Amino acid sequence: MFIIGIAGGTGSGKTTVVRKLTERLPKGEVVVIPQDSYYKDSSHVPVEERQFINFDHPDAFDWPLLAKHISLLKQGQPIEQPVYSYITCTRQPETIHIEPKDIIIVEGIMALSDKKLREQMDLKIFVDADADDRLIRVISRDIVERGRTTEAVMERYQRVLKPMHQQFIEPCKRYADVIIPQGGHNNAAINMLVKFIKQQMRENK
Repeated sequence: MFIIGIAGGTGSGKTTVVRKLTERLPKGEVVVIPQDSYYKDSSHVPVEERQFINFDHPDAFDWPLLAKHISLLKQGQPIEQPVYSYITCTRQPETIHIEPKDIIIVEGIMALSDKKLREQMDLKIFVDADADDRLIRVISRDIVERGRTTEAVMERYQRVLKPMHQQFIEPCKRYADVIIPQGGHNNAAINMLVKFIKQQMRENK
């Protein structure tokens, strides 16, 4: 089994990198574990206060559960991945059954933040992009997918995304084995990663 961590700021192109890797690695041998599924349950927080939860802070994540699930997969055991609702800010009663695969990808803005989680990874990747490029992607996504106004997106970027990125996400670079500039558009880096991962898998068999 080969475990890969992929971190990077919001709008950096992590999802594109994961998609391109998954498309080019052996079919049926890859499973992606989104860090976003492991937000802490906030059902105990009054509904009117949930809008103030900072989802870009390390304290928002259930790190012990995520590390435990990766450990179980490494041991060849299946897991029940949580399902998180952004609408209610709560963990849903249903789960997603995940079977162990040869390649496990843990993807999220702070996938490299937790020491216990990092120690379980065989390859740590940081997807990098200019702040301007990330902001443009965030604006496009939030307007189309989440119905927010440009003003609301900009306000949230200045108040939350930018300071949290500088404080918690950018420092994760120092833990990365590989830094991919230009996000998912860097085909040369993705080609090298695919070759390296396939080589590691052959050597592990």
